[in-house]
Amino acid sequence: MELKTKYQYTYFIYPYIIRENKYDKYLLKLLNHKNCKVKFFEKEKDMDLYTYFLPKIKEFMFQGFEFSKDKIRKFEEFNKEMQAIILSRYPATIFEYDLGTDMQGKAGEEEGIFFHMQKMQIICFNTGICFLVMKTNIEDSNDFRDVLDFNYKFRDIYSELNQLKKYENIRLQTATFGDVKKLTDLIKELTGNVEDAKALNIDTNRFLTFAYTCIEQDAWNDDKQFKDIEFEFFKYANIFPSSYKSNFDKKHMEILSKWKFIRTGFTKEGVGLLTSSIDIHNYTKLPYFYENQYLYTYILAQYQKIYLKKLENEAKNKNMTQPAREKFIKFTKELWIGEVTNDDVGTNIYKKTRQVCDVQKLYEEVKNKFDIAYKELNIEKESKVNKIILVILGISLFLNIINFISLLNMM
Repeated sequence: MELKTKYQYTYFIYPYIIRENKYDKYLLKLLNHKNCKVKFFEKEKDMDLYTYFLPKIKEFMFQGFEFSKDKIRKFEEFNKEMQAIILSRYPATIFEYDLGTDMQGKAGEEEGIFFHMQKMQIICFNTGICFLVMKTNIEDSNDFRDVLDFNYKFRDIYSELNQLKKYENIRLQTATFGDVKKLTDLIKELTGNVEDAKALNIDTNRFLTFAYTCIEQDAWNDDKQFKDIEFEFFKYANIFPSSYKSNFDKKHMEILSKWKFIRTGFTKEGVGLLTSSIDIHNYTKLPYFYENQYLYTYILAQYQKIYLKKLENEAKNKNMTQPAREKFIKFTKELWIGEVTNDDVGTNIYKKTRQVCDVQKLYEEVKNKFDIAYKELNIEKESKVNKIILVILGISLFLNIINFISLLNMM
């Protein structure tokens, strides 16, 4: 069955690491970039987002809500160096990248898949963990196969092996970039080197995907069941090309199917939501919620995973074990919480993302390592104390013997 799309977009997410002692300098670099601008959220304008997250998460990720118009004006009066220092004190800062004129590209010369890059954001946490987020959508095609092929190809454009896979290159046709190299050069300019990310075992060659597609209702409705298009959904959620023919194994993904005409697939490499246009909500309100509240929920879960890896890596250095343990305790108290929102959909997305990415398992492993290190540290301290006590007792015994001998000589 050839599926037709009514509405779709895909976010490509690139995690990267900035060293904490260089974080304020990195913020300064973005502030000085002609296309980057700090995003300040407004309670009235962003009310859906403001009311979505519970207080702790809102305080952690969106302290920009605290900036009134007067406070923003005062902030902008400071020089860039002072702005960077101020922003570095906040747990998170979000930048918008001005794309200028609309960018149009073509995925492969033969396939002829044109796409738009609608927006780009840079989400920075003061732990040095950052995410480059790009929103794309296909133009002049409503063929679902084009969505599959585009997502499959675009996620690898930053790969070191890209030149060896020319048949999967994406050739951009735009005055802004001109070709893929211009786009990858921009990514490198914004994200820097990949060595620190590689040290945390983060894939630096491939984007995470966060995709939304609403298909025409003639393929999925009260009479035509989801099972008829289930294999297409599997390819979509796993970011496989349209030509993929092998049988699929559900063990490698989590599926959220709580709502009749909405299916969401979760893998370690991304999330894909597929829905039917039989419900007007699915192509009007749902796309907005999915790319705002739910996208930030997904990034929060990814942040938790990477930060735990970062702490685990820091603990390998004995001199850093105790500071890393203190950070872990703070993380547990402030961010390792079961609930981030009262929204039912968001809660499920949060739980499923953490589940498929083994975040809970990683947390337990890191906790056990810190517990063992803490016990070993206490044993070492007790051993040192015991040695000191033995030395003191030895000295005391020696002095007592000398005193005893002195008394004997005096008699």
